[in-house]
Amino acid sequence: LTLLILAIPLLTLRLLAILPSRRPPPQPRTRGSPVCLLIVLGSGGHTAEMLAMLRKVDLGDYTRRVWVVGEGDEFSVSQARSFEDQLSKSLRGNVENGSASSMQIDGGDGSTGTSKQQRRVGDYEIKTVPRAREIHQPLLTTPFSSLRTLLTCFPLLLYPSPPDLILTNGPATATILIFASLLLRFFDIKGCHSKGKMRTIYVESWARVKRLSLSGRLLEGVVDRFVVQWEGLEGGKA
Repeated sequence: LTLLILAIPLLTLRLLAILPSRRPPPQPRTRGSPVCLLIVLGSGGHTAEMLAMLRKVDLGDYTRRVWVVGEGDEFSVSQARSFEDQLSKSLRGNVENGSASSMQIDGGDGSTGTSKQQRRVGDYEIKTVPRAREIHQPLLTTPFSSLRTLLTCFPLLLYPSPPDLILTNGPATATILIFASLLLRFFDIKGCHSKGKMRTIYVESWARVKRLSLSGRLLEGVVDRFVVQWEGLEGGKA
């Protein structure tokens, strides 16, 4: 009992240390160093909104892109592949038009020339995780399916290496994945916290005009950047 009493303040201090308000800003990166972006897709509207946002982002700056989708979500899988195909054509077109020097990024393996371009253009993978909750699933069984999702997220986040940035717009699976990243950072597994890995950006759905979604309310205090798309929600008004 005494050890438990002593452990509580230590655990609390550790938790406070990994929250965004105490987290140091990211260190400047050497241009061309490997950077991994993990994107969580939901089904239907979440995926459409995410892809619309990503079309305005230079994803070529990320040497590795990981798309996370729920089991059985073939729509999101096909949309992610289509997006990557379009990105590949666009970046290859830039290389062919004479901007190869700006398009080359070292993959961290000492490779040069064409192999650098290929890594810049097409290094991505799609990973699936069990859904936290199926449509019409009884609430009574939801904790068990959510636990299964959580356990699946740990190896996904750690191997082959932790992502530098996690981007999500609110599906339930993403909420559990972000809490999984917090646990890994709490224990600093593979340097998740000390090396500044797993920074998180949450973008609330544009459909949320007056009130944050449940995912938004759960994650508002634990993500590094929380973005809303309506002035009425600015400042955390839920």
